[in-house]
Amino acid sequence: MTKARKAVLDVLQSATSPLSAKDVYFQLGDLCNQVTVYRTLHYLEEKGFAESFVLHCNAHGTERYYTILEYDAKEKARHHHWFHCEICHQFTDLGDCTIDSLLERFSRNHAFEIHDHMLSLVGVCKICLDRSSRAN
Repeated sequence: MTKARKAVLDVLQSATSPLSAKDVYFQLGDLCNQVTVYRTLHYLEEKGFAESFVLHCNAHGTERYYTILEYDAKEKARHHHWFHCEICHQFTDLGDCTIDSLLERFSRNHAFEIHDHMLSLVGVCKICLDRSSRAN
């Protein structure tokens, strides 16, 4: 693994929430340029080290966010679902995926095979709701 790939992977591993390519680039400082960051993120995703999802935020527009891909004891990829606050733009990890039974029902009812899914929720977090209610 190249120095740039290892550095990007380290940034993703230390992150507590999803990061955009721009976030990764800024955390790396002068270690590599933006093109290298984008190529490296694509490489890490392609090789199963990272995963990404696209999220639209009214303040930031549409961006792709990256997280480290974790594996369970059986080497099955585990992914997480996220809540994104529209006001403070913080992500909250909703934990491991728990919608397998729902996906099985969709697959059965609609006669198709589901290979992957993503779920991100967008709204207002408790802290921003509390701030809003105090301001009123």
